[in-house]
Amino acid sequence: MTLLLVDNLQKRFGGVTAAKNVSFQLAPGELLAIIGPNGAGKSTTFNMVGGQLKPDLGRVVLDGEDVTGQPPRMVWRKGVGRTFQIAQTFVSMSVAENVQMALISHRNETRSLTANAHSLHRDEAIGFLDRVGMADMAERPVSELAYGDVKRVELAIALASNPKLLLMDEPTAGMAPKERAQLMELTASIARKHKIGVLFTEHDMDAVFAHSDRILVLVRGEIIAEGTPDEVRSNAQVKQVYLGETGVQAALKARRATVGAA
Repeated sequence: MTLLLVDNLQKRFGGVTAAKNVSFQLAPGELLAIIGPNGAGKSTTFNMVGGQLKPDLGRVVLDGEDVTGQPPRMVWRKGVGRTFQIAQTFVSMSVAENVQMALISHRNETRSLTANAHSLHRDEAIGFLDRVGMADMAERPVSELAYGDVKRVELAIALASNPKLLLMDEPTAGMAPKERAQLMELTASIARKHKIGVLFTEHDMDAVFAHSDRILVLVRGEIIAEGTPDEVRSNAQVKQVYLGETGVQAALKARRATVGAA
């Protein structure tokens, strides 16, 4: 079953092609990582899927519905949650209140907020915090948390909309190695249990190769390799990418020849 279909996405900024012929699929409960050197087109591809950028060509299909070019809020309401490289939380609110606000917003109840908003959807918010191991800190202000715990709260906020697809932009950025592994293990466990597809970008290759089901490698906006961690690790084209300019050119040429032959 296909949850996310990305078909031939392309995006140019002036004379620069940031994404070209980008196509892939993602199944429910699967973790797909997008990696590549700086300027490879990872963020451009990611933001076209999430609605932050409108593609020049191509389609984004979520659970059978074409959502190409729809704004982020509409994409979110159709079942796409998101976390960011720098955690997005209300630091002056408590841990539970952050998740409550996500629930209130997703249900379009912000206009009816009253003095009893503190208790609105509280039990449900605690339930989402329990999923990420933060229920015992529900009353603490987010400003008092260690950064690794803030990232867990952000994950609970993203889950509060009951997403089909979770987009994670460098989820382990700024975290210690042990915290990185714990967050990715938690994400993988939740995704597989609740059949949530996860598309993420990440610079920590240990996290990528340990926790992704498949990896997509981009160079200069084009896919040069796609496969399981073992397949990507042993891929000659991927090795070439990190050998400098000559390697990049050779990898792109080889990939184009392979696609053309198919």
